[in-house]
Amino acid sequence: MIITGKIAIVTGASSGIGKATAELLSQKGARVVSVSRHGPFIADMTKAADISRMVDYTIKHYGRVDILVNNAGRGYDAAVEYIDTKTLHEIFELDVMGPIIAMQKVIPIMRSQGSGVIVNVSSGTALMNLPNMSPYAAMKKALAGISIAAYAELAKDHISVSVIYPYSTNTDFEKHTIKGKEIRVAWGGKWDPPKIDEPDYVAQKILEAIETGKPEIFAHDWMKKLR
Repeated sequence: MIITGKIAIVTGASSGIGKATAELLSQKGARVVSVSRHGPFIADMTKAADISRMVDYTIKHYGRVDILVNNAGRGYDAAVEYIDTKTLHEIFELDVMGPIIAMQKVIPIMRSQGSGVIVNVSSGTALMNLPNMSPYAAMKKALAGISIAAYAELAKDHISVSVIYPYSTNTDFEKHTIKGKEIRVAWGGKWDPPKIDEPDYVAQKILEAIETGKPEIFAHDWMKKLR
């Protein structure tokens, strides 16, 4: 998809990857509705009414929705034995249900337009099985599975659905991650991880997904071997 003149919704856009993506799409000539709990457009992505209002606002002001970037999310790390089910449910509402509801709201619009792009931001953890990180990884694996299925389902409607797997990124994400009881790191062996990425780098990968329509985008090629 050519970005210039397109209407985009980016969630989780107050900082980090979301903010960098909104800024990049604006630079490329898109009109962007930047969504977060703290403005510019305020919405709680765990609330269906807020998601509907977000899409309704976009249609009212711009007449269409060409791009949806589901980026809003929060981490939750806990050993399986100590997963708090209430917390897990809350994370599920944000990391999985929020994107699903947003997709359901824009798909009929995009179908009537004859085209559209949806990008769901997963995580490199969805490609791995890491001790103490299963709650968040499970959410992101679920989002990836839904995205890949939607890619096949919506191709006939000229709606592309992509999932992107970021690597560790220089944002405040970890600071806001919920830490469960009895977190113990258990890596085993030696690993010299690559330098963490900047949000602008991940935003470029999201742009790649929008422009190419590929079903999966990896922050780095070496991540493909993690599957």
